[in-house]
Amino acid sequence: MDRPPLNTIAVVGLGTMGTGIVDVLTRAGREVVGVDVDASAARRAVASLEASTARSVERGRLTEEERRGTLTRFRTSSDLQDVSGADLVIEVVPEDYDTKCRVFAALDSVVAPETILATGTNALSVTRLAADSDRPERVLGLHFFNPAPAMRLVEVVSSVLTSSEAVGAVTRLARELGKDPIAVGDRPGFVADGLLFGYLNQAAAMYESHYAGREDIDAAMRLGCGLPMGPLALLDLIGVDTARTVLDAMYAQSQDRLHAPAPILRQLSDAGLNGRKSGAGFYTYEAPGSPTVVPDARTPSDGAAGVTGRPVTAVGVVGSGTMAAGIAEVFARSGYPTVLAARSEEKARRALERVARSLERAVRKGRMSESDCRAALARITPSGTLEALSGVDLAVEAVAEDIEVKRELFAALDKVCRPGAVLATTTSSLPVVACARATTRPQDVVGMHFFNPAPAMKLVEVVRTVLTVDDAVATVREVCTAVRKHPVDCGDRAGFIVNALLFPYLNNAVKMVEEHYASPDDIDAAMKLGGGYPMGPFELLDVVGLDVSLAIEQVLHREFRDPGLAPAPLLEHLVAAGCLGRKTGRGFREYATR
Repeated sequence: MDRPPLNTIAVVGLGTMGTGIVDVLTRAGREVVGVDVDASAARRAVASLEASTARSVERGRLTEEERRGTLTRFRTSSDLQDVSGADLVIEVVPEDYDTKCRVFAALDSVVAPETILATGTNALSVTRLAADSDRPERVLGLHFFNPAPAMRLVEVVSSVLTSSEAVGAVTRLARELGKDPIAVGDRPGFVADGLLFGYLNQAAAMYESHYAGREDIDAAMRLGCGLPMGPLALLDLIGVDTARTVLDAMYAQSQDRLHAPAPILRQLSDAGLNGRKSGAGFYTYEAPGSPTVVPDARTPSDGAAGVTGRPVTAVGVVGSGTMAAGIAEVFARSGYPTVLAARSEEKARRALERVARSLERAVRKGRMSESDCRAALARITPSGTLEALSGVDLAVEAVAEDIEVKRELFAALDKVCRPGAVLATTTSSLPVVACARATTRPQDVVGMHFFNPAPAMKLVEVVRTVLTVDDAVATVREVCTAVRKHPVDCGDRAGFIVNALLFPYLNNAVKMVEEHYASPDDIDAAMKLGGGYPMGPFELLDVVGLDVSLAIEQVLHREFRDPGLAPAPLLEHLVAAGCLGRKTGRGFREYATR
């Protein structure tokens, strides 16, 4: 028999998260007691609820009468004795085991035997807290995401001791609050943070190694993956100290080096530079708590290097596939005379037809005029020979991701292209320097990694090898700006910025499924609802192609030699079985075949 609804709820800890949970509960008609030993925190919680409900009235989301009712349902206290009548207590005190244990011990002596005790931890062991309680079967995790009123995901965390009755009651409550609960087991980070914090840690380590600047890392992940925030800005929002605590807990259990907190996290947190709340972290802010970033000593200045690129009046694109056609379209739409060279006249003509179809779609959608469409198409000259590239100032290859094919092509481009022309490769996983060494002008070879579809995606990773000269890099950056793309600088190592951060995250998601911790559906929901990702990891893997994903993960593992980067066996098995994602009709999910 189901237990009665959870109508009276206590929230212990009235910080940012506790205050957000109070907002959600009171608006949903629950009687809420907020407890905090700090009277100023209680006052801030009341003021926050008053302000948020006033905004809702202004926006027509609440009536004044509903607002008064919401405010009436919330009272505060500094005494845990005042939670004695609660059906559910949600603890959101600081992420410290001893502190939480003391709260649970005190609650054991105050609340009724049937009261459910929930911890809001995202890093500490729910099982350990339950085992130290007098009522382990009624202890579980209830992990809201920040900001609680806006974020739909709630992770309901069971230990081996938790009763199904308690889990069911809390799950029903979450749904009644308008949230999307997913059931998960007890491991540090659970699903969303378990995947998120590994990715954030790698981004911090990437910045610490001076591989790429903070602005470029953040822009790469926003523009290349459609994320709402870059990883370093997100670390500042979460709190560097909080991230360090979560990663410490994850590493203690997994012993995976990818979870070992990057030293810069310790250095920043020890210095009190914990992000927005302290006024400085990876970035510097206008004031503690302010979201406004202000320039500091690490802010790049425009044209800091003082190097001007070479003039580019004509460009060449080599290849006949989707990427080559997309890049040719980008250049032609921006006014560049463009040679589209393929292995035969027929392949070049088909690539041009692909561009024409794309431009026609843009006209139908109102994104360009008929005259602009015709002008762009007229700027592209298809050719079945590389000789047509003899007059270009920039040649961009977009052929098969095979190092021998690319080396052979660069050797040919070296003979055909005029002295001073910049040669660029769009490789996403191969060493740019290997292409450069196939020429007599390695100083003029640059990585220019567009993202698919090239006309729509704003990001270009500009990759410098140890042999590339400054004005070759400046040339590519200037061209990127001219074609309305956002260039980010990085060095010549596997994955560059985006793939080096994205694919370990995807691989870890596969490992979660492999370990039967969570289903692909729950993991996808967790990352979309809890992390703001445009696609869940399994949706993305099936779109990218499991074979392509496996190849990139193998490259990362070979280069960095980190056991944590070894491709998940489940991914290898699916690829071996020919289950490659949408393109074969089956990957992590099955798709209708046409």
